[in-house]
Amino acid sequence: MSLATVILAAGKGKRMKSDLPKVLHPLLGRPMIHYVIETARAIGSTKIILVVGHKKELVIDATRDENVDYAFQEQQLGTGHAVLQARSFLQDAESDVLVLSGDVPLLTPVTLSQLIKIQQQERPLASLLTAEMEDPTGYGRIVRNTAGFVRQIVEQKDATADILKIREINVGIYIFQCRLLFDTLPRLSNNNSQGEYYLPDVIKIYVDRGDKVAAILTPNAEETHGINDITQLEHAEKILSKRK
Repeated sequence: MSLATVILAAGKGKRMKSDLPKVLHPLLGRPMIHYVIETARAIGSTKIILVVGHKKELVIDATRDENVDYAFQEQQLGTGHAVLQARSFLQDAESDVLVLSGDVPLLTPVTLSQLIKIQQQERPLASLLTAEMEDPTGYGRIVRNTAGFVRQIVEQKDATADILKIREINVGIYIFQCRLLFDTLPRLSNNNSQGEYYLPDVIKIYVDRGDKVAAILTPNAEETHGINDITQLEHAEKILSKRK
């Protein structure tokens, strides 16, 4: 089964306090998006699509030598809407599609390879990466069935006392069966406070109708963290320096 990767890189990153697109902020002298592209290539992606939007010309200029395709999200209408913009590249593909975020540069090929492995072996409609947190307050909890597959993702506000004890959360890294994903994305609703189309709602559609969804618990939650401000950027630089 071939693998394509969609990297979400359209956001503004307001908390970075900079006019530079968030994914272009440098980590050890390189734009953080380069690390995500490098990882996508290391796990054998046959096609890499960047979804660009805010100041897209700058992002394209910074990645023009990376052998990637570009999908355009002219309006920032959520992660589900962003992935839908890559449909023309992938909708007929008999492949799996991995969705990464351009502001999560610490993910390693080893971790993603485990996610890909379960997707290829078990053939669920989707597999997602999870992490355990000491304090998961505010995050959706992963509820598994007796076979270990995802039965529910329960948001904090909807959780019972027992579910609130669960420390396993969804970190927003997914791999999908490609054709079924693009069949499902147009069904998403934006009936929420932000008026946006959210990619996790695809998972909810699957589990609500009883389809198989797998989850892999990463042993290192730190590598799943996104970079939203300068403090987190500096922390990521320290981690990358240690790796090198």
